[in-house]
This record gives sequence, C-alpha cells and structure tokens, in this order.
Amino acid sequence: MALDLLPSSMLHALDLLPDPKTPVTLFTRHSLREQVTGQGLAGYDLQLTPAGRDLATAWGEYLIANSGRQIQHCISSPIQRCVDTAALMIQGADAIDTVNTHHIEIVEQGLLVEPGSFVLDIQKAGPYFKRQGALGFINSFVNNALPGMKHPISGVVDVLELIYNTHPRNRYGLSLAVSHDTIIAAILAVMSQRQEVTSEDWPQMMEGLFVWFEGDEFLECQLKWIWRGKLHCLDIAKFNAAQ
Repeated sequence: MALDLLPSSMLHALDLLPDPKTPVTLFTRHSLREQVTGQGLAGYDLQLTPAGRDLATAWGEYLIANSGRQIQHCISSPIQRCVDTAALMIQGADAIDTVNTHHIEIVEQGLLVEPGSFVLDIQKAGPYFKRQGALGFINSFVNNALPGMKHPISGVVDVLELIYNTHPRNRYGLSLAVSHDTIIAAILAVMSQRQEVTSEDWPQMMEGLFVWFEGDEFLECQLKWIWRGKLHCLDIAKFNAAQ
C-alpha cells in the first residue's frame, strides 16, 4: 500500500486539524525521489521514483477523503519533482472528489526553492553549502552566521506571507505548498526559536506541516501549525519584530 511509505505523523495530524470549516494549508516536502550520495546535495534534476509517484497520488486521495476539505489552491517550487508531487496529489484528490472534480493551477514560486527563499547572493552563500552540506548549512543559517543570506526571521516571514496570500479564505478549503527539506527544516527551527537542527529534525520526503492563520492581516495574525503530532502557535507581529 502506497501510504505505508508516508511518515506516520502525517496521518495522525489529520486528527489534530481544526474544524473542517477552518481553511488549512499543507506545506510539504516533495514525495520520494531518486537518491543522492554525499552530504545531501540534491540536484534539481532528481526525479520522483515510481513509489514516490504512487505515494503522492494516494496521499492526495486520502486527504480529501479524510480531512473534510477540498483542494482549492496550489503553489510549488519550480523544480520538477515538486511540481510533479503537486500534480499527482491533485490527481489523487480528483479521483475521489466526484462532485467537485476540478483542475487546480499549480503556481510555481521562486520563494519555495533556493536560491530564492533565504539566499540573497549565491556567490557568497554557495561555497558554504558545498562545504557544510545541507544540515550544516541550515544550522549556520538559523544562527544568522552566513554571508549572502537573509536574516533568518526575514526569510521565514517572506515564505509565511506567500503561504498566507494563497491560503484559502472560504470554508472547507485546503491549499498545497510543495517545497524542499532545507526550506521546511529552516522554517520550523526559526519559528520554534531553536538554534540547532539535528538529523532527527529533518523533514522526510512527503512530510510536512499543516498551517492555518487567525486574523485578517498577515502581520497581525496568529499562525498555528501541526508538526509531528504537536500543535504550535506563533504571533506574527512579535515574531517579525524580533529580527
């Protein structure tokens, strides 16, 4: 069964979601891709595996069947494995949503990939990524210790505002935002005010966080998110003022 490959916390997270009338965004890493050797330097050309394609489709179907929501918006990193993940999840959702079968445009967003989310100057930051690997690089970033990078809070606020602007506003809505491990790992660490990211913290493929916003203005809202079975809350105004 394809869903056997889904991180178990994702299924458990559905039990923690708010009332179906509350719109939610799933901010997720792409599905299973071809493997890479070395320090986790995954190239843009790595594609989803057959198992990864099946998983994305099955997860999209399961979400619609069990969340009480319908996919209404989708943004994605422009990297093909992310776009494919989004398309397959929508395909799976449409297979079960026989009343509201629909086509969702996948809007590619540069803020969901690097350089784009946090990197301002790839010439300055790039050598550190190659030298430190993905985990080391993200730890340096969350501690604001790298040249050519945004301030960690500024970078995270940029991505959260993007998600806010594509978040459903009507009831029973679900948005997808498909990105990469480094971006999700950094955002989780900075939002949680952690200075160290370990390998255990690293998002698995097809693992993500469910987020929703309470408030009519992004900079004045409360962000709530579910990650690995726990509900968290962040005051965006206080968070933004801390940079």
